[in-house]
Amino acid sequence: MNELLVIRIAFALLLGLIAFFLKPFQLDSPLAGLAGFLLALAAIFVEIRIKRASLQRLIGASLGATLGLLGAFLVSLVVGRIQPLYPATISFVEIGIVAVSLYVGITIGASKGDLLDLTVLGGLIGGEKSTRHSFNILDTSVIIDGRIADIAETGFLDGTLVIPQFVLRELQMVADSADSMKRNRGRRGLDILQRIQKMPQLHIQIMEDDFPNIRDVDMKLVELGKTYGCKVVTNDFNLNKVAQLHGVEILNINELANALKPIVLPGETMRVFILKEGKEYNQGVAYLDDGTMVVVDNARKMISKTIDIGVTSVLQTTAGKMIFGRFDERTHSVYEKLETRPHREQSTAAAGLQS
Repeated sequence: MNELLVIRIAFALLLGLIAFFLKPFQLDSPLAGLAGFLLALAAIFVEIRIKRASLQRLIGASLGATLGLLGAFLVSLVVGRIQPLYPATISFVEIGIVAVSLYVGITIGASKGDLLDLTVLGGLIGGEKSTRHSFNILDTSVIIDGRIADIAETGFLDGTLVIPQFVLRELQMVADSADSMKRNRGRRGLDILQRIQKMPQLHIQIMEDDFPNIRDVDMKLVELGKTYGCKVVTNDFNLNKVAQLHGVEILNINELANALKPIVLPGETMRVFILKEGKEYNQGVAYLDDGTMVVVDNARKMISKTIDIGVTSVLQTTAGKMIFGRFDERTHSVYEKLETRPHREQSTAAAGLQS
């Protein structure tokens, strides 16, 4: 059992027992004990909500509460000079003014706290800032993509992987879709999350923060990144651009994959599996493991064979990188054994790159 949960239960029981024996407000012992227990639950609820709030919101709420109490005190001085018909009325008005002013001050101060610039405090907030920046928020597309689990296993992602509750809801809606393709994608995303949660070296956190006034999930992710000053992990091109406009840091899985593609220089020799015929005369087409297309001259008759080729040029296009090579029977080897990976997977990779 979580140590913090044990402490909370002990606190609630202790406060209930104290109220049971002391009987405040001349209540009966059972009723007093219940009141003490409920008061402890209220305190635990407030503690949970405050712990989730950012430092800026806490400072804003404190300043708002202070200003609210000051305003209530000044108003009470004026109200106290009024001679009411009933003394109880003036007491109720004074208490009501304090309660309303305190409530309004806390809510407005907390909502405007994100506008505070805490950098002027220097090292006093260094710990808070570094902790928030160690959060990496996962969006729906990168969870369904699945490569994030492989990256996490390598240990290249540090800090805490944050999964917002609204992302989980969207993933559940996709998994429950009537469309079989969407349903399979959603279930794959849920399987990826289960795989990530089982990794002992990772710290996973489900974040309850939501933005009811924003309907678009991408904009909610942007606002969450701005609120906590952390990074958003995605492979969505549009979310990448929108987040950059709002000053939110992005970790794009596709950009990482492109950066990790092997560098091939003209004149080098490489081994490829000729998958199909090329568009030009006597050409063959192969694909690397990362989906890069390789166009090979003089390789039409080598379809379904693994051969060594010489690289002639490399072309960077909007769809990705293309490698051009040439096969020469006199200088390069031919391997009769077929590629180990299934033909279906190669065809899928080829169709994905062409699209």
